[in-house]
Amino acid sequence: MQKSPKNPKATRANPGKSQTTTHKKILFLVQAAIIAALYAGLTFAAAPISYGSFQFRISEALTILPALTPAAIPGLALGCVIANFGSPLGLVDVLAGSAATLAAATLTYLLRKVMLKGWPVLAPLPPVLLNGLVVGAELACLNGDLLALRNFTWAAYAAAGFSVAFGELVVCYVAGLPLYALYKQFVWKKIPT
Repeated sequence: MQKSPKNPKATRANPGKSQTTTHKKILFLVQAAIIAALYAGLTFAAAPISYGSFQFRISEALTILPALTPAAIPGLALGCVIANFGSPLGLVDVLAGSAATLAAATLTYLLRKVMLKGWPVLAPLPPVLLNGLVVGAELACLNGDLLALRNFTWAAYAAAGFSVAFGELVVCYVAGLPLYALYKQFVWKKIPT
């Protein structure tokens, strides 16, 4: 004898509420995992320019994705944690740099609706500012793997922060905004809801 389903109205064509919720959770996790893998992979692939005081971390173009899906927030944070294990700045960059990425992704998500002619013009700004501030401070303070505040000078902080922010600005706006348009046009429409 076959048991009747808990939701008698649920069929393959019309899934019940719990099936839809499960589907959305799985979709969220898969999107986050793909974004994490892409971020880490792109960072490692472009390692010579991904780390240091003058960096163009190509993977930062993905920081626009929270404007399209909240799954990008944990995806970017996890990808950054993984990628920063390759950083010459060591564990400090794993923790502080990844925290900056998490905060920037959250702010990007919050700014997603600020549009100018259909473009989320402020969405790429949080990674530029936060990485300039946080990674700039790391570079100004670190000596090898040791946090050495005695190395800190405002001039070194300004130079490192500006350098990192400039690289972020180029990547986030020049590569990130076109990525947003491509993703929205070709991928976003095809993702099942």
